[in-house]
Amino acid sequence: MTNYKFTEYFEQEVLRKRPYLKKEWCIYAVENAIRSEPQEHDRFRFWAPIADFGGRYLRVITLEDKVTIHNAFPDRGFKP
Repeated sequence: MTNYKFTEYFEQEVLRKRPYLKKEWCIYAVENAIRSEPQEHDRFRFWAPIADFGGRYLRVITLEDKVTIHNAFPDRGFKP
């Protein structure tokens, strides 16, 4: 089992701005992404539908190691 980590930015800013988010959802999105792609600054994007979030898509951003979660938010414009 992978030991996921969370950046200070995620802990201090993301969870404060989006208190409805759950870390478990973020981990699920990384492990069960229906799409992933590299992003600038050596980061990666992952998208997954979250059943407990009404089936809406969550976009999760990780650092280059793909186990340190940096950002997450609902992606209303995502088209699978």
